[in-house]
Amino acid sequence: MNHNQFYSLVIPMYNEQGNAGLLIDRIREAMAGYRYELILIDDHSKDGTVKEIIEKNDPNVVLIQLKKNYGQSSAMMAGFDYASGDYIITLDGDLQNDPSDIPAMVNLLESGDYDLVVGKRQKRKDSSVRTIPSRIANFIIKRTTKLNISDQGCALKVFTKDTAKDLNLYGENHRFISLMAHLNGARIAEMPVKHHARQFGVSKYGMNRTFKVINDLLLVLFNQKYLSKPIYLFGNIGLVAFILGMLINVYLLIVKLMGHDIGGRPLLILGVLLVFIGIQFFTTGIIIDMLMKTYYESQSKRPFNIRKITSFGENQS
Repeated sequence: MNHNQFYSLVIPMYNEQGNAGLLIDRIREAMAGYRYELILIDDHSKDGTVKEIIEKNDPNVVLIQLKKNYGQSSAMMAGFDYASGDYIITLDGDLQNDPSDIPAMVNLLESGDYDLVVGKRQKRKDSSVRTIPSRIANFIIKRTTKLNISDQGCALKVFTKDTAKDLNLYGENHRFISLMAHLNGARIAEMPVKHHARQFGVSKYGMNRTFKVINDLLLVLFNQKYLSKPIYLFGNIGLVAFILGMLINVYLLIVKLMGHDIGGRPLLILGVLLVFIGIQFFTTGIIIDMLMKTYYESQSKRPFNIRKITSFGENQS
């Protein structure tokens, strides 16, 4: 870690009484000798989390209190917006991540070869209720993208400032920060980190999270892969359905010309239905494509991210 750099640690907090004070102490130990700000975002806790943070009176702490419970993604985004560090570090507020892993992760990021370093939890101390959704998400992501990260759910991550601030988090997308950064063009490395059992408070995860993970993952993949070219998704589905429907109808036409009755055959209904579905999907793709064009143009957005611009010479044209 570089003593001249400034580091921003962003940690959403929700009902972490008992953990909050210890977290501040352990981060102070891990970041001793370095310039940093510890941004704690209280997502409208109902216990003594805020009081515990205030009582610590740590000069490095910035406490952001949200008006109501918006969820971890919104809380994290509030922290990213406020962060002013050269590097931005995230971890959970339940002390399951170990702040002592931060220096090694930062050193890897500062080598300049990566934009994001993510933790890989060793010997996880979570129950199956929490690990099953993670395994499902990891499997789907590996199968559908080129991102070969074995632990998508580890909250301990170190970003370059631009990588973190380019993320547009909403809903529950914090679960897929690594994937979103990857789809934005970030270079990502994974590093083994320690993992501890929760000491205080209650886990906020349940089995219903499995379905949320799958739905959110599909939404992220669609937004990142097809947001600027939805016709590729809807158009392809429409063309496949239309072609299958036409093949069925041509086959039934030949059968009819051969003198056989096709009026009562379910295959006829399927053929006609596929043709109409194909037309609907294709036209839907065109409409959404036009809407996305309006979306980008109206907000002066660009469907790409530039990593770096290098100018050689002072008077180039």
